[in-house]
Amino acid sequence: MSTLIKGGTIVTAGDICAADLRMDGEKIAEIGKDLPQKDGDAVIQAKGRYIFPGGVDVHTHFELPFMGTISADDFKTGSIAAICGGTTSFIDFCFQDKTKPLAEAVKAWHEKSKKAVADFGYHMGITDYTPAVAAEIPSIIKQGITSFKFFMAYKGVLQIDDGQIIGIMEIIGKHGGLAMVHAENGDMIDTLVKRFVAEGKQPPEYHWLSHPALAEEEAVHRIIELARFTDQPIYIVHLSSADGLEKVKEAMSRGYKVIAETCPQYLLLSSDLYYKPNFEGAKWVMSPPLRPADHLEKMWDGLSKGFIKTVATDHCSFNFKGQKEMGRESFAKIPNGIASVGDRFNLLYTYGVGKGRLSLTRFVDVVATAPAKLFGMYPQKGSIAVGADADLVIFDPEAGGEVSAKTHHHNCDYSAYEGMKLKGLPESVLLRGKFAVRDGKYVGEQGAGRFIARGPSGKMM
Repeated sequence: MSTLIKGGTIVTAGDICAADLRMDGEKIAEIGKDLPQKDGDAVIQAKGRYIFPGGVDVHTHFELPFMGTISADDFKTGSIAAICGGTTSFIDFCFQDKTKPLAEAVKAWHEKSKKAVADFGYHMGITDYTPAVAAEIPSIIKQGITSFKFFMAYKGVLQIDDGQIIGIMEIIGKHGGLAMVHAENGDMIDTLVKRFVAEGKQPPEYHWLSHPALAEEEAVHRIIELARFTDQPIYIVHLSSADGLEKVKEAMSRGYKVIAETCPQYLLLSSDLYYKPNFEGAKWVMSPPLRPADHLEKMWDGLSKGFIKTVATDHCSFNFKGQKEMGRESFAKIPNGIASVGDRFNLLYTYGVGKGRLSLTRFVDVVATAPAKLFGMYPQKGSIAVGADADLVIFDPEAGGEVSAKTHHHNCDYSAYEGMKLKGLPESVLLRGKFAVRDGKYVGEQGAGRFIARGPSGKMM
C-alpha cells in the first residue's frame, strides 16, 4: 500500500514547489501536481505545511565515556529527541580506546546503537595513531565508516601532533575517506588552564577564558596548511569564532579544500552565560566554548554566504546534578557538552529563516542536504527525490512553542536554550515512509533505526 501526501509545499536545497508526494514502502515513488489517489492509498493532508527532507545531524555523542562520566543520552533517548525535532539521520562518533584496535570500538558502538529509533552512521575517532591503526583504516572504510576525527586539543588525553595528523590525512585520503578535526591549540589551552588553577581561579567562566578564540584561529590556520601539504580536504567540526571563520574564508577564497561546520550554540548563545551565579554557568561548559555576543552575527553571515557548509550539534549531554557538578571545585573538571540534537532543526528555522538570515532552501541545505552529500549518504538521505528514502518532515510554519527541559526529549535535567521562543514546528516526521512522530506525538519504535553504510566522504568540494 502506498501513502499520498497532498497539498503541501515541498522544499529542497534547490527548489520550492507546491506538489503532492507518493511513498511506496520505504521510498519516495512519485512527485507531481495533483497526483491521483489510488485504490488503497493512505492520504495525508498537508495543506499549509512545508514538506522538508528529514534532517541530518553529523555530529553527536551518545553514551560517550568522557571526563570521568558517561554522556546522559544513549542511542534510544538521543535518537528519540532527534526525530521529534525533525532529524531522521545522525552520525555518532565511535571512539577508539587508546592502544586498542579500531575494530573493537566499532563493535562496541554497534551494540550501543541497537536502541536507535532514527537511522545512523559512525565517524571513527582516532585517539592513538600507530602503524597498526593505519593498517586498519582501509577495512574500516570498507564497512561504510568513511570519516575519521582527530584532535588538536585535550593535551595529554586526545591531542595528537602534526606528524601524526599528516600520517592520518594521507592514509585516509588514499582510501577515499574524509579527515575531521577539533581545531583548538591544545598547548595554549593547557598553559592557561594550569595557570588559572594555580592562581585559584576555579569558577566556570575560566573555562571560556582558558579557550581563547586565538587558540581556535591558530589551529584552524595550521590544519588548513597541513591539508594543503597533504593535498587532502579537511572538515573542521564545531567552528565557534569569528576569528576561526576568517581563516576559513581566506582559505576558501584561495581554493583550498576546507569545509567548516558550526552548531546552534555558536549562532545563538554568548559567553555571558558563564557568569551566571551559583555555578549555573557550568551548564554551558563545552569545547570550544561560547564566544562573546559580537561573534554571533558574523557566524550567521558566514553560514548564509556558504563559508560554513553545515550546522550540526556536537550533542553531548550531561546533567547539571551529579555530572556538571563534578567540577564545582574546578572548572577544569566540568564535563564538556550540552544537549541539542532535538533543538537544531527548530532553532535554525525560527532564528534563521524566521529572522531573514537563511532562505528556506539554504535552511534545507545546511540541516539536511549538504551534510548528506559531504558524508556519503546522498541522495538516499537529505533529499526529496524519486528513489530516495521517505524521510520527511511535515512542518507547520505557524505552530508556536518554547524550548524547555519540561518538554524536551533529551535525557538531561536542563536545556541550554531554556525559554527560547519557536515559531514553526514539525507536525509529523516519517522515517523511511513510516510515522515516527504523528500530530506532534512520538510514535516510533525502539530499534527501528538502521546503520547507514556510507559511501566516499568529502565529495561536495
